[in-house]
Amino acid sequence: MSFTVVIPARYASTRLPGKPLLDIAGKPMVQHVCERASESRAGRVVVATDDPRIQSACEAFGAEVVMTSPNHVSGTDRLEEVVRKLGLDPDHRIVNVQGDEPLIPPRLIDQVAENLDLYPEAAIATLCERLHDMEQVFNPNVVKVVFDIEGMAHYFSRAPIPWARDYWRDIGQDNLSAPNAGAALNDGAGYFRHIGIYGYRASVLSRFVAWPPAPTEQAESLEQLRALYNGARIHVEVAAGTPPAGVDTEEDLQRVRAWMAKATKTGEYGA
Repeated sequence: MSFTVVIPARYASTRLPGKPLLDIAGKPMVQHVCERASESRAGRVVVATDDPRIQSACEAFGAEVVMTSPNHVSGTDRLEEVVRKLGLDPDHRIVNVQGDEPLIPPRLIDQVAENLDLYPEAAIATLCERLHDMEQVFNPNVVKVVFDIEGMAHYFSRAPIPWARDYWRDIGQDNLSAPNAGAALNDGAGYFRHIGIYGYRASVLSRFVAWPPAPTEQAESLEQLRALYNGARIHVEVAAGTPPAGVDTEEDLQRVRAWMAKATKTGEYGA
């Protein structure tokens, strides 16, 4: 069954204004994202934006664009507007790919879409990867996830969950090199970083935007907790490959430009 990729692309980035239009190897960043999405098994790829400059650039390279309101509080609200405007069926699958991930592997897009088919009880599907670094476990900017044997999420948190009581009884964030502190990374449940790619059933998006922010969502500043709070199940699977980091800063941009230049020269990247 076909699915649709929606790529939100905002011009007003605090750290990198006009980010979707920044040049990488002779193309705007958003074009690279569209090309990677088109290499997945998606039947349709749509850019969602509120800026006519992005609309014009995307239409110039042949992308389908849906103009959305500039007043959305979150990316999920923007996604719901796209689904409504396109008139997608309640069971249709949508994969949200961020417009600042020009190197996203297409197989990860397919993976979350396929998991919605494999787990019909899940309203949302997403990915994770195992953590092997104690500092990341304790880093609040790295979101951790705990899930059950079937891959259904129990909770997402900026805190180190689960708490390894027998290993970390006496340690804090300033004592991560304590004896046995890192043993919990490879013992027991392990620790998993959430990767922010989502697949949705269209029906959950209309419900999601009607729900008020959940207390856990407000406490952690994690929007996906609203879904769990309201009983929507989220399937989590270890990613089929390690996704390269997206572009948030000028340093990230230069890193991706350098990688792209090298890969194009060596033939590793032909798009």
